[in-house]
Amino acid sequence: MLPLLAVLCIAAIAVLAANSVLRIPEGQVYALRRLGGHMRRVGPGTHFVLPLIERIARKIDLAGASLAVDDLERDGANLRATLYYQVLDVERADRLLDDLAGVLREHTRALVADAEFPLALEARARWLRQALNARLRDCGVFIARVDLY
Repeated sequence: MLPLLAVLCIAAIAVLAANSVLRIPEGQVYALRRLGGHMRRVGPGTHFVLPLIERIARKIDLAGASLAVDDLERDGANLRATLYYQVLDVERADRLLDDLAGVLREHTRALVADAEFPLALEARARWLRQALNARLRDCGVFIARVDLY
């Protein structure tokens, strides 16, 4: 009975040791949540975590992403936009990341309905990108490109 218990304890320790090493790829940041609700962020590389106490709450991609925004109406014409964005500051963007797509869609729809929206198609995309970046500057999100069609 004693040798079986010793083997089980060694196996449990080995499993915990293997689960305590976390490898995070380049271009990503992981938010780890502890039991008490405390969160910490860890960047690319190899990190040690406490497997029974910490868990991965969110994986944040820093490489960039795109979002299609449909049903934009301006002067009786239907527009569609594709936003290419990147998270620059994880600390500031953390509160938006759960609903970043919804926030971007909401701001885009509000700006397209704005009275200052330019008439020229080339100027529209540039103006929309600048206006979105002005609104999201404090949120740690950068709009790299806007395609309107």
